Amino acid sequence: MAGEPVNVNEFQELAREALPKMYYDYYAGGAEDQYTLKDNVEAFKRITIRPRILVDVSRIDMSTTVLGYNISAPIMIAPTGLHKLAHPEGEAATARAAAASKTIMILSTGSSCTMEEVASSCNTVRFFQLYVYKRRDLAAALVHRAEKNGYKALVLTVDVPRLGRREADIKNKMIAPRSKNLEGLLSIEVDSNSGSNLEAFCKATMDASLCWKDVEWLRSITNMPILIKGILTREDAIKAAEIGVAGIIVSNHGARQLDYSPATITVLEEVVHAVGGKIPVLFDGGVRRGTDVFKALALGAEAVLIGRPVVFGLAAKGEHGVKRVIQMLKDELELAMALSGCPSVKDITRSHVRTERERLLSML
Repeated sequence: MAGEPVNVNEFQELAREALPKMYYDYYAGGAEDQYTLKDNVEAFKRITIRPRILVDVSRIDMSTTVLGYNISAPIMIAPTGLHKLAHPEGEAATARAAAASKTIMILSTGSSCTMEEVASSCNTVRFFQLYVYKRRDLAAALVHRAEKNGYKALVLTVDVPRLGRREADIKNKMIAPRSKNLEGLLSIEVDSNSGSNLEAFCKATMDASLCWKDVEWLRSITNMPILIKGILTREDAIKAAEIGVAGIIVSNHGARQLDYSPATITVLEEVVHAVGGKIPVLFDGGVRRGTDVFKALALGAEAVLIGRPVVFGLAAKGEHGVKRVIQMLKDELELAMALSGCPSVKDITRSHVRTERERLLSML
């Protein structure tokens, strides 16, 4: 590809060229038929924007707050694992890019830099994403380390009682290095002759018995606010609001878990209505354009998280690549806001978009 990339999709192409096939497939792939993987992106294309004209948009303010923390735009960094497979500096580079972009990074339990290394790489607001393992003392140790290292919130991922079937990883016999955060805490030798060692590791360590009462347990061992990541239904959103978590992240794990789960943008509004403004709703899955961010905000998300685009930026151009990806999305969002008559994030309302459901209803 000639010249500098001009959008996020071009960064994906650069990453494909830069990475060994096994690692590119690990980042880019989804579960089984990858139906949901494609639909996460495609579903945005079925939503149109209803621009309002003759509004003073000479100054656009994209800044917002998440859990009371200021960010320069409603675009945060989703938790994704093993950044050193993309770039030798790994999550430390990603963290510096987040700080430079004045946004919040959520560090994955599965990171290839320790949470301490990331905390000391730069000074900024960071959240920590937690997997709960069969050994609860492990989860507790991770939580206390995160707290001690200044992480401001805990993001509990709840959609991995088992690992989804990622066929590219199985075919490639993907060998994932162990997370640095678990070094010295977990000594499990896994047999992965049949496919990816990640699958074998998760089977041996992940707690498939995790349920709502365990969220109460987690609240009892930390003062950090807890966000639940992986909610896709009204029923679970209502439950989450009832037990008093600090927020919800609507997510299907980047379509890496249950194939034929809904594209996240198609269920965002259902979740937003269910919580009725009691707690903030964040969103991830398929965001590749500033207009996607705009659509998610119009449907009630407080901010979006970007996962793969960050990793693609990192693989293509390191820390600078991550900064560029975030800046591209911010520039596109700013333009979409100006062209839609929204001078600030709070001016983006439900009436600024038309969903596929509304289009179909109007034809009845």
